[in-house]
Amino acid sequence: MSDTLVNMSDTLDYKRGISSGKLPKRTAFTGSPGKTCCLLGLALLVGVAFNVDSYAQKRKPAPAASVEFNAAARPKNLDDSALLDLVQKQTFRYFWDFAHPVSGLSRERSNNAYSYGPEVVTTGGTGFGIMAVIVATERKWISRDSAARFMLKMVRFLHKSDSYHGVFPHWLNGATGKTIPFSRKDDGADLVETSFLFQGLLTARQYFNGDNATERDLRNIISWLWNDIEWDWFTNNQEVLYWHWSPNNGWAMNFPVRGFNECLIMYVLAASGERYPVSANVYHRGWAQSNFFKNGKEFYGIKLPLGFDYGGPLFFSHYSFLGLDPRGLEDQYADYWEQNRNHTLINREHCVRNPNNFKGYGASNWGLTASDTYHGYDAHSPSNDNGTITPTAALSAFPYTPEYSMQALKHFYNELGDKIWTEYGFVDAFNETQNWYAKSHLAIDQGPIIVMIENYRTGLLWKLFMSAPEVQKGLKKLGFKSPHISGD
Repeated sequence: MSDTLVNMSDTLDYKRGISSGKLPKRTAFTGSPGKTCCLLGLALLVGVAFNVDSYAQKRKPAPAASVEFNAAARPKNLDDSALLDLVQKQTFRYFWDFAHPVSGLSRERSNNAYSYGPEVVTTGGTGFGIMAVIVATERKWISRDSAARFMLKMVRFLHKSDSYHGVFPHWLNGATGKTIPFSRKDDGADLVETSFLFQGLLTARQYFNGDNATERDLRNIISWLWNDIEWDWFTNNQEVLYWHWSPNNGWAMNFPVRGFNECLIMYVLAASGERYPVSANVYHRGWAQSNFFKNGKEFYGIKLPLGFDYGGPLFFSHYSFLGLDPRGLEDQYADYWEQNRNHTLINREHCVRNPNNFKGYGASNWGLTASDTYHGYDAHSPSNDNGTITPTAALSAFPYTPEYSMQALKHFYNELGDKIWTEYGFVDAFNETQNWYAKSHLAIDQGPIIVMIENYRTGLLWKLFMSAPEVQKGLKKLGFKSPHISGD
C-alpha cells in the first residue's frame, strides 16, 4: 500500500503557526479548508509523511503478518467487559511484540515511510507504550518480572542515547540511540515528545516499587534521567517554553509553545522539575497567553472553555491526560473535566449531524483526530473533516463518554471488524466515503486506547502519575486544585 506524501513545508508551517499563535493558511483549526499535521502529531506526522509500505518485523518470534491475520475469525458475541479486555490486550501487542528488539522502545509506526524503516523509534510514543506495559502487568498478561526487566532495558538504553540538556529528540535509532532528524533543522531536543516520555517514566517509577535489584535499578535510572532535564534552558530566557533546541541549529526552529493544545503536560512537568524547574510565570504568561487559549463559546449547543473553535482534534484531550487526572482538576482558566468531556461531545455531535454527508457517520461511528488518511496524514476535526474516522478518537475518550465510546467500539469491532481489526488492534483510520481502510498502526494512536480504557475502568495510570511527589508539587505551584492533590 502507498499513501500520498504530506508536504513537509506545510508541516513546518503548521508547527510554526501553533507556537506563534498565528495559524498558517493550511491549518485544520480555524475552520478553513486545508490539510495539516497534528501538533504533536508532528510526532507522527513525519511518521506519516512517509510513503507507506509494509515491512517484515524484526522481533523474535515475528508476529504474524497482517496478511495472515484472519479478522473474520475474531471472537464474537462478547460482553462489554470481555470486549474491553480483548481490545486492550490485542492493542498492547504493538508495544510488546513489535517493540524494537534492541532497545525495547516503541516504533513510530508499523510501516515504512519516507525512506525510514523499522529502526525509527519515537520518544513520545514510547512514553505511551510504557504506560501500556503497566496495564499489561497489572492485568497479568505479562509477569511483573518480565515487565520490569523490559523496562530496565529501555531506560538503560535511554541513559546512553543522545540527549540535549537532558531532553531527547523526537526520533532515535532504536539500535544505536543516535538521533534521527525529524526535519532538516529539527535534529536535536524535542521538549514535547520528552514530556510524553516522562509522563510514562514517572508513572512506571511509581508502579515498580518492589524491593529487588531490578526494580530499584529501574527507579534509580528513571530518577537520574528525570533530574537531568534542564527545563529552564528551554525558556530561551523568556517566559514561555520552546519546543526545540539543537546543537547544530540552536533556536532556529523558534517555536514557543502556547495553549491550548496537547502540551499541557509539558508545562506541568517543567514546573515539577527538581533541579531545573521553571517558574509559575512561564505557565501563566507563556502557555496561557495566546489568541487561541480561551474560548467560552458554544458549538452544537455545548460550551467549550478553552482552545480552537470546535475544539480541534481529540488528541488534545488525550495525550496530557494519560497520567494527569482531569477528574476535579481545575485552575484559574478551566475545569479540565468539563473541557475534555465537552470537547469530546462537540466532536461526536458533529459526526452525528454530519453536515458534509460523509458515508457511515453517526451515533456509533464517530471520532475525529490526527491520523493517517487516504491522501497521507491529517489532523481531523469538525473544522477539518474529510470523512476519516480514527478509532483512537472515540476509544481514548472512554473516561469522558463511556456510553458513546462503547457504542463506537461495538460498531468498530462487530460491524467493521473484518476491515479494521488486526493483530495490533484496530487500524489507524478509515474513510468509508473513499472506501479506504488503513493498513498502518501508529504508536501515539495505539497507546492512548489501552491507557484511557484502563483509566475509565480502574483509574490506574491516573492514580500512579498523580502520586508522584514532584507532580503534586508542580501542580500546586501552578495553582491547580484537585481532590487528587494532597492537602487540597
